[in-house]
Amino acid sequence: MKRHGYYGIFLALTGTLVLTPDAMFMRLSEMNGAQMFAWRGLLMGTMLVLAWGISSRHRCRDLKAAATGGGLTIILCQYFNATLFSLGIATAPAAIVLFGLATVPVFAAVFTWLILGGRTGRATWVTIVIVMAGIGIAVMSGETGQINLDWPSFLGALAGLGVASVLAMNFVVLKARPQLPILLVIGIGALLAGLTGLILTGVPDMLRGQVWAIAITGAIILPFSFFTMSLAARYTHASNVSLLMLLETVLGPIWVWLAIGEAMTAGMIIGGTIVVVSLAIYLMIPVLPLNREMRHDAS
Repeated sequence: MKRHGYYGIFLALTGTLVLTPDAMFMRLSEMNGAQMFAWRGLLMGTMLVLAWGISSRHRCRDLKAAATGGGLTIILCQYFNATLFSLGIATAPAAIVLFGLATVPVFAAVFTWLILGGRTGRATWVTIVIVMAGIGIAVMSGETGQINLDWPSFLGALAGLGVASVLAMNFVVLKARPQLPILLVIGIGALLAGLTGLILTGVPDMLRGQVWAIAITGAIILPFSFFTMSLAARYTHASNVSLLMLLETVLGPIWVWLAIGEAMTAGMIIGGTIVVVSLAIYLMIPVLPLNREMRHDAS
């Protein structure tokens, strides 16, 4: 049954909103990078693989699909997503990592063109350019608010860019390979990241910090949000899913500020405002590609 175009947008928006307090709980956990992606990967992967085992009616077919090129690509994407994001949050201000993550639409547009041969509309490219300008303002302000890119901010932005690239690839491949079992391939990638983190951390050190905080994000926030957003990529353009993810770029630092007082600099606030306003315009004006696609899906 063909779904209305708004279905994919609703899924992406729901998944993004659930994801927004993720960085806050990571900060509250008081854990290092390897320990965080150990807990997050093991919990998220376990939840998703269990959900797959309960819900799948074609387990043998799903396992074969996971071993294909597309399945292995998604597994690797989730592995690097889990590891790089945790390392970035442990190294740099959360806002810097999230602003780097906001480049997902750029990578989604490029990968859509390379893999699907799809065309990204002019309005999308204009929005991407404006968003990138906002990210630049935010990142260059660093922790001090001066126009100065310090080393932790650079590493955090680099980690955010890495996560953005693998997330975009994840959305595009799932759009191109609808037969892939989302729960299984994302779950396997998360478990592999978790096992890597466990080896690096060591079992005795796993209980250091606030386990309850990392458990909330690993067992609840991540499984729901990433499954929902990945599913959304099958019902709408990958660029639309990634643009909606920019809401995390703005709301995530606010959650962190409310929880632990990690305030954003003036440059971060200005850059975040540019990101939000450009995204709002893109979503609201009826003549833009997103709305045309939704009307086409509804017809």
